Amino acid sequence: MTTPSSNRSYPAVELAGRILLAAMFLLAGLNKITGYAGTVGYMESVGVPGALLPGVIALEVLGALAVIVGFQTRLVALALAGFTLAAALLFHANFADQIQMILFLKNVSIAGAFLLLAANGAGSLSLDARRSR
Repeated sequence: MTTPSSNRSYPAVELAGRILLAAMFLLAGLNKITGYAGTVGYMESVGVPGALLPGVIALEVLGALAVIVGFQTRLVALALAGFTLAAALLFHANFADQIQMILFLKNVSIAGAFLLLAANGAGSLSLDARRSR
């Protein structure tokens, strides 16, 4: 039996998955630009230096775009997995609050999806695939 992961027979599904996975990071990064001061305040309220915000924005926006187009996908997916796990631990590790626990688990799940992307690559509809031909 042939599976999608073994023959890459589902390129449109892979592309849709990358878009869906990256969309939240693209929008979050863009929203951090427009709400810069508020985001700095929130970061600093949990002990994260606000000076890190430009790097966060760059990772979210540029990383999301890279995942969408499939450029350096494995490396970017690893970076976004680590970032997402760090965000879960820093901002959502209050398990006494059910909402925070759900947000924590959401981040852990997203990190898992990025790890799968890092392991399997972007698929045939990607810049990575075009470069390897």
